[in-house]
Amino acid sequence: MFEKDIYQLIRGLRSHKGNEREYIQDSLRECRREIKSQDMDHKATALMKLVYLEMFGHDMSWASFNVLEVMSSPKYIQKRVGYLAAVQSFRPDTEVLMLAENLLKKDLNSPDKVTIGLPLGAIPHVINASMANSLLTDLIPRLSHSLPAIRKKTIVTLYRLALVYPETLRPAWPKIKDRLLDENEDPSVTAAIVNVVCELGWRRPQDFLSLAPRLFELLTAGGNNWMAIKIIKLFSTLTPLEPRLVKKLLPPLTSIIKTTPAMSLLYECINGIIQGGIMEAAEGTTDGDEVARLCLSKLRAMLVVEGDPNLRYVALLAFAKITSSHAELVSQHQDVILECIDDADISIRTRALDLVVDMINANNLQTVVERLLKQLRTAGKAPEPTDPTTEDRGTHDGIVPRADEDDEEMQASIRPKEQKPNTAPPLPDDYRTSVIERILEMCSRATYAHMSDFEWYIGVLVDLVKQCPSSPATGNFGSHHTTASKDRPPNVADAVGAELLNVAVRVKAVRPDAAAAAQNLLSSDRRPDFFPSAGSGGQAVLASAAFIAGEYASLLPDAEAVLTSLLQSSASTQQLQASVLASYLQALPKLFAVLTTRDPHAPWTSTRRTTTMLLIARIVHFLEPLTLHPDLDVQERAVEYLDLMRLAAEAAASQQTDDDEESGGGGSSYAAEPPLLLTQAIPSLFSGMELNPVAHAALRKVPQPEGLDLAAPINGSLQMLLRQADDYDTDTDEANDEVYKFYYDKPSSSVAAGYQRPAAELLEPPTSASKSKAASASYQDAETEPLDREAAERKRAERRERYKDDPYYIDSERASGTSTPTPMHNILRSSSNGEELDVDAIPVMELQLDSKDIPAAPRAPSANDKKKKRPRRHFEIAGDETLEGGDDMPSVSSSASLSSKATAGARGTKKPSLLEVDSSGLSALSLSDDAAARSGATGRFDVERRQAEEEEMARAIREVERLRLEMQRAQERIQPRGALAEEGVVVTRKKVRKKKKVDTLSEEPAAAAADDDDGEEGGTAVKKKRRKKRKEGGEDSVASEKPAADERDSEVPVKPKRKKKRQVTFDDDDTVE
Repeated sequence: MFEKDIYQLIRGLRSHKGNEREYIQDSLRECRREIKSQDMDHKATALMKLVYLEMFGHDMSWASFNVLEVMSSPKYIQKRVGYLAAVQSFRPDTEVLMLAENLLKKDLNSPDKVTIGLPLGAIPHVINASMANSLLTDLIPRLSHSLPAIRKKTIVTLYRLALVYPETLRPAWPKIKDRLLDENEDPSVTAAIVNVVCELGWRRPQDFLSLAPRLFELLTAGGNNWMAIKIIKLFSTLTPLEPRLVKKLLPPLTSIIKTTPAMSLLYECINGIIQGGIMEAAEGTTDGDEVARLCLSKLRAMLVVEGDPNLRYVALLAFAKITSSHAELVSQHQDVILECIDDADISIRTRALDLVVDMINANNLQTVVERLLKQLRTAGKAPEPTDPTTEDRGTHDGIVPRADEDDEEMQASIRPKEQKPNTAPPLPDDYRTSVIERILEMCSRATYAHMSDFEWYIGVLVDLVKQCPSSPATGNFGSHHTTASKDRPPNVADAVGAELLNVAVRVKAVRPDAAAAAQNLLSSDRRPDFFPSAGSGGQAVLASAAFIAGEYASLLPDAEAVLTSLLQSSASTQQLQASVLASYLQALPKLFAVLTTRDPHAPWTSTRRTTTMLLIARIVHFLEPLTLHPDLDVQERAVEYLDLMRLAAEAAASQQTDDDEESGGGGSSYAAEPPLLLTQAIPSLFSGMELNPVAHAALRKVPQPEGLDLAAPINGSLQMLLRQADDYDTDTDEANDEVYKFYYDKPSSSVAAGYQRPAAELLEPPTSASKSKAASASYQDAETEPLDREAAERKRAERRERYKDDPYYIDSERASGTSTPTPMHNILRSSSNGEELDVDAIPVMELQLDSKDIPAAPRAPSANDKKKKRPRRHFEIAGDETLEGGDDMPSVSSSASLSSKATAGARGTKKPSLLEVDSSGLSALSLSDDAAARSGATGRFDVERRQAEEEEMARAIREVERLRLEMQRAQERIQPRGALAEEGVVVTRKKVRKKKKVDTLSEEPAAAAADDDDGEEGGTAVKKKRRKKRKEGGEDSVASEKPAADERDSEVPVKPKRKKKRQVTFDDDDTVE
């Protein structure tokens, strides 16, 4: 007697709250005992409890044989439990399936209609390739069953067999096709056939093109929305093969779209029109435009429906598909599409973002980008994700059933409905990265084909830097750019910087704006506005900004401010990435060359020399710690530019100034020239051909020189040279070795000894002591005359006389009254004593200011400026340079294609879902009769080939058996040694018991003896031992006696004589007595 049934098991599980595991283990032990019972009711009950516990993850594969026992029960209730357990626990590789095959065959042929449904429901779950071919012969007759439910289940089971063993569908296809063409067939069976045909049609649609009339009839008949959905999907695969179907399908599909209240059927009609190419085929016609507008209006209605996110999601999918053919019509609904960007569902936001990218054009580009920027500015940052191990129960090893709570506790756990917040939902970092990438892709598509205002675009790029995630989020756009470092993946800040650089290179008209944007990004004062205090997500853009500042340094509003921002303290420099720091070092000498050669015709004065020396000292102070940087690129550039700056310092210190020449008595007409190293040598290092964009395919077109082997080592004895260098012992003193000091000694923080003076001292006029010190450190060893005090005073007086009328000249002695007052000073002094200021007495002065020397400070835009619409400018975009031959693609569009290919590749390698059914084997299955006829014997499938082989094998076996019999008969006709003649037949008398006394008689022919039963028997029975055919010549038969086996061996020598003596020949009329 079993302890409890399935209901008691469930009640006990609910009652053992907190001890579920122990209770389940006790129940499993009880089931193991009960399932071994001889009572089939006990066994079935235990099996039902095992099935319930198996759904919680407890294995029941150990009871596979017991499942077979319950499946073989004659009672339907027990058999149903067994089949349920088989569906739940059996797999195609279960070992006991070979024992269940005969049971399935028996139940399929059962006269009970209810019993037939059990194997039909279990076979799709446990079928394998070996069972599929065996069960096919039992399943095909079920297609003609009188019960529609059996026919429907049989069709679905045959499709499952085809997935496992595709060749099984071809023998069953004629009957399935007849059922589909039968107008009197049950609608459920027809729907099942349409479902199977739809699943097969997208693999090989050409095999089902002949069914188009019947499918069209079922579509227009209506009555079953789900069958109509399947038919529409099938027609979407048939229309590319038969273009005439487009005109035929437009009226019924349009009617369904206008009249159906079912949203599922409405969406499938729109999707079928799009997927089948009906909208593209009818493009340009009245019907085509009407259908397109009708579909878009219905999809717009789906987007504005509140409370159904699924409809909004599928509507966005349909919008995205229509964009490829009717982008202009889709852009008319951009208001509702942009509203979906702020949806709380992240999947809807992502789909809306993809749709916005596809519907962009020159008219709505700025509107869409401003809308996306608004979302980035207003939305908050997403919180850090919590520990998934504490929130997700699915990450544990198994599913632990929990007992139900009591009613009081359930009431206490109910929470009031939370109101929807008015604030925008937070944006995670990956979504922010995706939005920034989409903005860059829209603006740079087809080499800025939709861009009309590059000044606005530069402002957008600067604003995107502020919206970069704090953590360096990796993105697809811009992954091909070289601004990313080799030791880290490219991120979205690299893409923003690359776009800023691309605009500066391609569009010459906006290079001053790009240089001003780079100055703002590099400015140390505005760095907290662009980059967060925590993280370094947007700092990758500094590499491109530094490159722009160095390449177009002459266009910077304030080059000296940019240089000051680059020459920061070493503490902040160490926080920068190696790629950014390398770009900084590359920009330093370019900025230095622009600052020192701003006015090439200006004389080389002491003030200019002092300013230059101070600038060099700051650069050297910045470069010296970087000579030991761990990055090799940074270290190499720091060493090279440090030596260059030291040479420039020596040249500036040794070059005589204009003041030196005047003090030497050379006259005031002589103007000293600056050193050629500063004015010509250093600027020539960074001047030459203009930087232009280069196509991606240009490098592949460069022909490889003949005889160049890139795989060959540069020096074959490199390892030997390295070993010799390790063993080399130098005799030089390490304390006096400059190379050893440079690489092994820690450099001092002070500047070089030749110009090791404080900055304040450099700003003062040079004295004789300082001049002699500088001259001794110069490599030119130029001697200068000391300047006395009287000459210096005289020179100062001349300078004050020269600039006495200049209001911008500051003289420290004017306040004390020692200098000559100007008319302007007299007017101001008189007004300061209380007298009225005479405005007419102010002289009119013309100020000649060179805009190159004194750059105007950037003015902040006012409210009136924003209201005024800027005039439309024409921008020339430079194309990619490449070698002749081959097709070239624009760099920006190629970057978008590269990112899309990378995304598609990532998607293509994803893991298949566990719920996905693999139907790849059906792609090679052809159900067309013409194809089978053309293929002939080679086109047969395994079922037909196996059947033909079995028939051929049966014929061969019969032929072999016939030949064996003929050979045996031919062998019998050959007389062996010691045997009788061919016409003789050996007979014995049954009544003779003596072993030695045996008579051998001749008898009638075998045929006559068999037919004539009226012969007399004189107490003697004739036994025929061997029957042979007699020749037509007709000789008398010879009867002989067969001796016993034990006497034959002993009488072998005399046996022929005894037989010869006792042999008697009878006439034809005589009989044996």
